Amino acid sequence: MSAAEKKIIIFDDDEDILSICSYILAQQGWQVFTYTDCNDIADRVSAVDPAVILMDNWIPDAGGIIATQTLKNNESLKRIPVVYFSANSDIQLLASHAGAETYLAKPFDLDELEKVINRVLLKTA
Repeated sequence: MSAAEKKIIIFDDDEDILSICSYILAQQGWQVFTYTDCNDIADRVSAVDPAVILMDNWIPDAGGIIATQTLKNNESLKRIPVVYFSANSDIQLLASHAGAETYLAKPFDLDELEKVINRVLLKTA
């Protein structure tokens, strides 16, 4: 994957998570885009055209499930893998319901974040 293709979007309303994940992913060569809500999600994702999306369950305003389903129902965006992440105990079920490719339970360690992203990228390559 070239540097130009290493774009990732993180949708999360927790500024601490956004800053930590942004820092770590930028260190790994990612161009990171962050949003604290999922309004106009199709337009935002289309404008960036990321390789992968990290989606929080409790993202304002529509929530992660509806936001992910919106992407998966869009012909030009459904190919982009979504990693669903949440502190919910039923994260696996939520991710499946949303249509996400995989999930990451919060709290997570940064090695796990990297592994999950690389795994989902290999599956879609």
